[in-house]
Amino acid sequence: MADMNIDVPDKIEPITPMQEINKAYELSKFGRFHVKLLFVSFFGCVASILVTNTTSYLLPIAECDLNMDLKQKGLLTAMPYFGMFVSTVIAGLLIDTFGRIYFLRIGFGGIFLCTLFSASSQTYEMLAAAKLCEGILFATSLAAISSLTSEFCHTTVRDRVMLCQSSFAAITQILSPAMAWGILIQDWKYSFFEGRFVLNIWNFYLLIMSLWSLTAFLLYMILPESPKYLVTQKRYVEAKNILIQVYSENTGKPADTFPYQNIFENEMKEAAATKTDGEVKDNFTRKIVNSLKNMKPLLRRPLLGYLLLIALMQFITLGTHNVIRLWFPQLSTIVEHYSLEGGQNLCGLLDEYTGSLKVKSSSNSTSDVCIPHVSGSETYINSIIIGLISLLPYFISGVIVNKVGKKVLLFVGGVLSSGSLLGLRWSNSKTMMVAFFSSNIAVTQTMKSLTQVVLIDVFPTAMRTISLSLVMLIARMGTLVGNVTFPILLAMGCSIPFYTMAALMGFVVILTVFLPKKKQ
Repeated sequence: MADMNIDVPDKIEPITPMQEINKAYELSKFGRFHVKLLFVSFFGCVASILVTNTTSYLLPIAECDLNMDLKQKGLLTAMPYFGMFVSTVIAGLLIDTFGRIYFLRIGFGGIFLCTLFSASSQTYEMLAAAKLCEGILFATSLAAISSLTSEFCHTTVRDRVMLCQSSFAAITQILSPAMAWGILIQDWKYSFFEGRFVLNIWNFYLLIMSLWSLTAFLLYMILPESPKYLVTQKRYVEAKNILIQVYSENTGKPADTFPYQNIFENEMKEAAATKTDGEVKDNFTRKIVNSLKNMKPLLRRPLLGYLLLIALMQFITLGTHNVIRLWFPQLSTIVEHYSLEGGQNLCGLLDEYTGSLKVKSSSNSTSDVCIPHVSGSETYINSIIIGLISLLPYFISGVIVNKVGKKVLLFVGGVLSSGSLLGLRWSNSKTMMVAFFSSNIAVTQTMKSLTQVVLIDVFPTAMRTISLSLVMLIARMGTLVGNVTFPILLAMGCSIPFYTMAALMGFVVILTVFLPKKKQ
């Protein structure tokens, strides 16, 4: 501890354990350990996002195998989000209480098993139940990824590292349609036990996708726990050893050259002095009670106001992002079979399509033979293009975020998103449509990541994951509300949902003015 205070004047209070950790990180800089951390988190991010992405691509080809109607398709798509509702807040509380790394291992190991279960599905109910379980574990793993990565970074590099990690979502938007395109065009079908157990091509698709969560589970087995979490639990020796490990990996120097060998010395003495003979570890109940006590500041100013502000921004941003992202394959398929020509814009085409659906439903016509409607190559190619374009804002933001600040980037992003939604309504060619779709998805995805970084800056370690979980719970409500209301508004008139989303993103622009400054 004395080494840490050597340049600090006597009148200044001793630095806190968190400040000691930041000084150790500053000395370690960015290096091999952080590259390994990002590599592992890449597999974790891909595995998490595939929980919701895979459903969109298997719906058309599995329609007949599972006898799904439109209502059942919508429910199946929503099942992971229902699972997230069940576990988001509870998972955040447990992660802050018992650590990040254990729940990452449990989460991805569980997702792997649930995906195997869904890959062997023979009925709609079986697949829906598996997707529900995947959603429950999704919330457990995704919240811990952001917390673990941010808590291994010094403040000078944290924003860029978190933006780099967030760009993995855009990379997944490239990989997901590419993998679906390469697998679902095959004609694989195997029957076992006299036809009682059948594996169709979409079963193999899910089976191959499960390898991502398995890899993430194995890779997180080699990563240590967050030192900042360990310090909040007074596990100073473990935290010190991990800081030395980070220093050695990043600098390539032996562990005995770590300059702060006396780090946490005073804290360890105090912890030993206050520890009773009969006390070895806090039991489960006491940890839960202590975690609930740590949540008290969330219910008081200023943190409560910041929490509500960030949650409202994420509700709108994530809702808009996922409505545009999840409905793109369907809208692209419509455009693929119709033609944007003769001066007709996208909304004119969609109004014509919804009108034809009303005519078909009123005729009550049925077909005895179920023929699946497989997505064409154009839909997959356009999805890959959107993923590629979504990478650009991350590179730009990563370069300028420290210069212009997150608030400015969020303000500009909100303006661009609102403008692209208005442009989408009037687009009169496939190229223009894909351009506006990709612009909005890329910008809102970056805004979502920047808002999460703002939250990480503002909230202390002890309540960081629970606050992130609360915000994401509300944000996922935006996704559910948006995906339920979008087809209703679309049936009323194509321009209504696009104008509504544009206005909401304009409201987000106003909210960015009230965001707090970065915590010092």
